[in-house]
Amino acid sequence: MTETHSEHDKSSKKYLLLLTLSALGIVYGDIGTSPLYAMKECFHGPHAITANEANVLGILSLIFWSLIIIISVKYILIVMRADNDGEGGILALMSLVSANEKKTSFKYIFIITIGLFGAALLYGDGIITPAISVLSAVEGLKRASPLFEPYIIPLTVVILVSLFSVQSKGTAGVGKIFGPITLIWFLTIAVLGFSSVFKHPDVLMAINPYFAVNFFIENGFQGFVILGSVFLVVTGGEALYADLGHFGKTPIKLAWFYLVLPCLLINYFGQGALILSNPKAIENPFYYLAPDWALYPLVLLATVATVIASQALISGAYSITFQALQLGFLPRIRILHTSEDERGQIYIPQLNWFLLISTVALVLGFKSSSNLAAAYGIAVTSTMVITTVLLSVAMVKLWKWSKPIVFIVISFFLFIDLSFLGANILKILHGGWVPLTMGAVIYFFMTTWHNGRKNLLEKIHEQTLSIENFVTEFLSIRMIAIPGTAIYMSSSTTGTPPPLIKNITHNRLLHKQVVILTIKFQKVPHIRTEERIQIEQPTEGFYRVIANYGFMDKTNIQQIIDLLDKQGVKIKMEKTTFFLGRETLIPTNKNLFGMIRDKIFILMSNNSQRATDFFNIPPTRVYEVGTQVEL
Repeated sequence: MTETHSEHDKSSKKYLLLLTLSALGIVYGDIGTSPLYAMKECFHGPHAITANEANVLGILSLIFWSLIIIISVKYILIVMRADNDGEGGILALMSLVSANEKKTSFKYIFIITIGLFGAALLYGDGIITPAISVLSAVEGLKRASPLFEPYIIPLTVVILVSLFSVQSKGTAGVGKIFGPITLIWFLTIAVLGFSSVFKHPDVLMAINPYFAVNFFIENGFQGFVILGSVFLVVTGGEALYADLGHFGKTPIKLAWFYLVLPCLLINYFGQGALILSNPKAIENPFYYLAPDWALYPLVLLATVATVIASQALISGAYSITFQALQLGFLPRIRILHTSEDERGQIYIPQLNWFLLISTVALVLGFKSSSNLAAAYGIAVTSTMVITTVLLSVAMVKLWKWSKPIVFIVISFFLFIDLSFLGANILKILHGGWVPLTMGAVIYFFMTTWHNGRKNLLEKIHEQTLSIENFVTEFLSIRMIAIPGTAIYMSSSTTGTPPPLIKNITHNRLLHKQVVILTIKFQKVPHIRTEERIQIEQPTEGFYRVIANYGFMDKTNIQQIIDLLDKQGVKIKMEKTTFFLGRETLIPTNKNLFGMIRDKIFILMSNNSQRATDFFNIPPTRVYEVGTQVEL
């Protein structure tokens, strides 16, 4: 029996509802826990402002319009249109707008440079978010009793260590409860805020942008400085865009406009109303919203919500690393796929422990969420500015918007982004240097690896022959034919790999079937299976194979062999030998900086994951051929 249109409609709506619920925990975990600390930092942080009526209404107006302009308009309605085959995030956007540009052009180099730096900065966000979120949640215990104060930092560290320790298990099981818990969180903060707004409805006047403008007129430079704290309400914007590929646009939009935005606004307005009626509440207005009996359950719920928010940022760091690796900006490292169904669920052991050590170090070093807030925001603001610049390219190049319209829209967004960036720059001396330094170091490693690989491949290419010359010069030489298949892994799509030339030159051996295999990663997230393999056959028994993958695809040698089998190239794994080149790199750079970069590249290369593990090649079928290469 065929399904009726009505039944199909109900099924689609149910699936969309479930997807929207799932998106709550992953997409909105970061921005959803901002009420824990954002308002507090405006009136009780290092750059706090007096909590009078004009200032409270001014701050609320700034929060309201920041959420509307930056998240609702910029990210939800505009930036999410710039999806790269369904994937989002700054690296996906960078790949999208740099496609078809000449690699030597200034425009291409500029796009790649700012895109990489923006991605590097997000690692800073990835370590600060778990630290500030969990710490601010646990600090709620101080309101219950001062006796808890000595235990706040140890308890935060225990929670963070536990969170990072379970990453290897994957988030498939836990992920199913992320959505419902986050739904409870948003409904709870809305109820808390509503009860306060109901008592003091005058705060709703802050929707009028007049109060935001008047705030700057009355407070001058101090009003500008406070933007660094106001920005904390929108720090989840980049994470929202990066998670586009997991859920799609519609569930993210539905969750934002129908639940997240209203709940956040009600809570912020509720905190504002409470501060006006109880000046003591500026110490921690979020927790002062709760009645005494609800304090402990609220601390527990907030802690769970911040762990979920932290999980989203950790997963985001994994995703950025995986994309950067596939695009050639990081060396091969061990990546474990924790779910057979969800391609996005991965675990990177080295990165996990780096994030854990960095996050715990931040908690121990800064000691409070207020101190961390002084360091938080500058990395995300910088990335938001870069996203806006890349967005302008997408508007002109991809969407064919008229240049005057693009100029007006981008100028408006840049004015806001740069205002927030300017305010956050003042945080540099108060800890903002931490994420900036981390971003700069990661950017240095990314560019060192990318430039080093490019230089290395050029050197190897100089030593290779074209396939045509190889067929003419070598295949006419009398050699011993060996049964079976030899697969020579090659980074070049045109030349003959050095291990093949060396094998023939020194051993005079040639397998009956020779395959030169190149695995290429394209600037699109996914390649359809039917478009994955390209085969050339310059002579009998000799094949050049190019296997194309997207930067979100998982490579698999067995899959390639199965696809070759379907196209008539029969390969039996038990009778196949994989030949891999292993280069010994020798630095030759004369200047000091160049020598340092070469040595760092060599160190990264020596510690990268072996190709046998990365491409899932059976280690018993591998034969390595060593060469020396001068950089």
